[in-house]
Amino acid sequence: MSSLDVASARHLVANNPDTLVVDVRTPAEFGTAHIPGAVNLPVDQVDTHLRRIVADAGGRMILVCQGGSRAERCQRVLAAAGLADTTVLEGGMNAWAASGAPITRGVPRWSLERQVRLAAGGIVLLSVVVSLWWPPARFLAGLVGAGLALAAVTDTCVMGLLLAKLPYNRRGGTDIERSLARLSRRG
Repeated sequence: MSSLDVASARHLVANNPDTLVVDVRTPAEFGTAHIPGAVNLPVDQVDTHLRRIVADAGGRMILVCQGGSRAERCQRVLAAAGLADTTVLEGGMNAWAASGAPITRGVPRWSLERQVRLAAGGIVLLSVVVSLWWPPARFLAGLVGAGLALAAVTDTCVMGLLLAKLPYNRRGGTDIERSLARLSRRG
């Protein structure tokens, strides 16, 4: 699997017109801030459109998410389907922003990671409080803790996948057809 640091990614985008930045975050995250010229193709849409992505892709794709794990997951799926010319931006949008690279900003919204922390923390807090009156509620806190540990070990997050489907994260939704058309206009 291939990855690039921010400086190398900026150089590649500036010097290779066939390079396309593909942001795999939710439409809400993309709408908050993204790399100029990037196309939004949420990771949860990749499986649905995998054949078309592989058939239409031309040139190199730099896959971007908030921190890198969703982009890496997307890269594995694309590679397994036969699309090898992809690379992941190391550190994702967090690294891009920290480097001072240009960003297109929109309406601020909470990142998916922040939403997971709120949901998990809220469930644990509520279950501990409820367990003062109904002791079995403490098992819900344990279940959330086990889910977070599993998420860390497997680098996947069921809660994040579920939260990504909420209307809040779909608002300003991605025009998938337009995103897919951008893939085929390169190369």
